[in-house]
Amino acid sequence: MLPTAPHGLAGSPLLTPGQYLAAKPAPGQYLTAKPAPGTAAQHLPGAQNPPAAPHRPADGPQATRMHEAVEFFWYNCSHSALLEAPLTRWAAQHQGEVTLRRVPAVWPGSPGEAEQRAHARLFYTLDRLGEVDRRQAAVFHAVREDHLDLTTEQGAADWAAAQGLDAAAFRAAYHSAEVDRAVDQAPKLFADNRVTELPTVIVDGTGRTSPTRAGGVEQMPGALDRMVTERAANPAG
Repeated sequence: MLPTAPHGLAGSPLLTPGQYLAAKPAPGQYLTAKPAPGTAAQHLPGAQNPPAAPHRPADGPQATRMHEAVEFFWYNCSHSALLEAPLTRWAAQHQGEVTLRRVPAVWPGSPGEAEQRAHARLFYTLDRLGEVDRRQAAVFHAVREDHLDLTTEQGAADWAAAQGLDAAAFRAAYHSAEVDRAVDQAPKLFADNRVTELPTVIVDGTGRTSPTRAGGVEQMPGALDRMVTERAANPAG
């Protein structure tokens, strides 16, 4: 059974996704939770920036970036998969001013939590190996198109070997203390940032967009452009 009133470290009630993950969304539907009254656009105290260490692309000095975009995604979410290519293009177009971080979603209490944790372990393993930027689209394709089970060490290692990655290095990273910590922190990142839909992208800790907010996945890059422009014009806002 799902918990009826889960709470984060700040003591505020968190939103639960119900049974939405139990079935594949129909076309036009998004992975969402129904927010409690008055909570849809709120953030928990201290959630202006993700509190742990999401993925940081190694494509330039962090100090030169003016803005940060943090994407919450899941490899088995059809709309996260649809956003991957447009978001990658958007980040490339803004590489001088925006740092893109990716955070694998682990939705506490959801029916898909175990699968999400396993996918988060795969993500952080690739991150530790410096392979996320090269392999992110390939993981989406393996999960969504090839229907591969990458939730076990053997399944993930077999896929990694087929991708040309060193099997011993992959398994060492898969079981590393750093990956263990990152996976354990993922549910808190999700909860502290009040994510209620996948994919969600948060800009500078306060602005956010998602398929429902933007009017579709294809509209999200435009929404991100507007948020970056607004924050450049009003840094204090």
